[in-house]
Amino acid sequence: MAKRSQNRPLVVIGMLGVNLDASSRDRSRRWDKWRPSLSICRHEDLAVDRFELIHSRGHRSIAEALAGDMRLVSPETGVNLYEVDTRDPWDFEEVYAGLYDFTRAYAWKHETEDYLVHITTGTHVAQICLFLLTESRHFPAKLLQTSPPRNPGDDKRGTYAIIDLDLSKYDRLASRFEKSTRDDLAFLKSGIDTRSRRFNLLIERIERVAVRSTEPILLIGPPGAGKSQLGRRLYELKKQRRLVAGSFVEINCATLRGDQAMATLFGHAKGAFTGAVDAREGLLRKADGGVLFLDEIGELGLDEQAMLLRAVEEKRFLPLGSDGEAFSDFQLIAGTNRDLAREIAAGTFREDLLARIDLWTFRLPGLAERREDIAPNLDYELERAGGRLGRRVTMNREAREAFLAFARSDEAPWRANFRDLAGAVMRMSTLAEGGRISLSEAKLEIARLKSQWSAVGAKAVAGQEGGPALSRIPGFSAEALDPFDRIQLEKVVEACLGAGSLSEAGRRLFCRSRLRRKTPNDADRLRKYLARFGLTWQDIAGRKTGFAGE
Repeated sequence: MAKRSQNRPLVVIGMLGVNLDASSRDRSRRWDKWRPSLSICRHEDLAVDRFELIHSRGHRSIAEALAGDMRLVSPETGVNLYEVDTRDPWDFEEVYAGLYDFTRAYAWKHETEDYLVHITTGTHVAQICLFLLTESRHFPAKLLQTSPPRNPGDDKRGTYAIIDLDLSKYDRLASRFEKSTRDDLAFLKSGIDTRSRRFNLLIERIERVAVRSTEPILLIGPPGAGKSQLGRRLYELKKQRRLVAGSFVEINCATLRGDQAMATLFGHAKGAFTGAVDAREGLLRKADGGVLFLDEIGELGLDEQAMLLRAVEEKRFLPLGSDGEAFSDFQLIAGTNRDLAREIAAGTFREDLLARIDLWTFRLPGLAERREDIAPNLDYELERAGGRLGRRVTMNREAREAFLAFARSDEAPWRANFRDLAGAVMRMSTLAEGGRISLSEAKLEIARLKSQWSAVGAKAVAGQEGGPALSRIPGFSAEALDPFDRIQLEKVVEACLGAGSLSEAGRRLFCRSRLRRKTPNDADRLRKYLARFGLTWQDIAGRKTGFAGE
């Protein structure tokens, strides 16, 4: 039984029980019958200061008779009658609306009074409505449940129980909720016993959002960080909790181009374009009632982004070549390795779309940022590799120690993150005799990874992923740029690094075209060009000192 605050007035709110609370035809024997509302006033350990008795129209006389008996039994209890206009006590909408209006009109003093809502009387519909309004805190109260005496000769007062809907106060329930949360977190991590405190806290936040919100979720992280796998796990968690009933629909937006993008996402009518022999439903319609996972959402064109924004906000969109709108109530999870704020500055991503999908944004760290999690992920990949190869795969002690020592060191950049790790384990598992990876296989794989990453690093220096000049800008990544833009931007930044001011750099870069201008503004032209990539002169000028010698 829950305890209540001491030395505060206690107020009970209850519905009139037309049958249970009514007195016997023989008024002299009305004390022999168990009457739920009256019994509340007869318990010496439950001092009720005020009883708010709610009744429907037409039952005023029964309510007045009950109020009179309550005052006789407990003179110190004030009884007030409230009429709620409910013509049909079994109409849920009508009863709920009536009680809701009561909660809005009542003068609550929850800072100085304690409230109990009696849920034993009234129709089942009324009891359900009282519970829901209390659970939602429209009634700032605890629940009061009364029960009749078990045997005819027992005390006619019966028993009562006070129920606090703050379930965290119940140890057994709290422990069950904690276990359920632990199970959900383990599920989202694919059962991997991750050790990174930062990553575990991140997954805890994602789990809370996933089970409480239907708003879009944006997962940011480098390629291979696990965005797609986590997106599917989030869907499966929602499905387990019965938060979605539809399918999981996934598409990598980098594979979509032109009319194909529109048709794939939003569907198309028959004859909408050359080759459209039949109508097509589209992925958004397939995701109705489920989850749509758009990986690499930053690759979508501006027209598709505009259509997607409307579909997210209004659940409606126009299929390609169709005159009629389509409807889809989907939940969106998006993934990207791009800095979408930079894309907005460059004019390739819509600011209004980012504002809509940026409510819940989570950045997944790369494997190199979670080196303490390499060991448990190694075990996970060994189990996966064994499943694919149809045999159990293990590593001997020397092989495991050598591989982990390399994997945790700065020699291993893990450029493709978990894809690199999965590929390494699969290669070692395939070559292992008898399913046991030896030191020789581990050393062979270490050499291969070093060679692979060294080649990628050489390409980066050559400008394929941003050359030396771009690499000096803190927090800037050129991976998402087209090769043409990377090469051009590299030359611009080099010019800036060799100049003493923005104007000087502009004069060098525009030395030919400025001669054809009446009023050349080299600094402004350069400033606008850098802004396309989210850069400023200060971003570059701050890295000039020591550039050549570092």
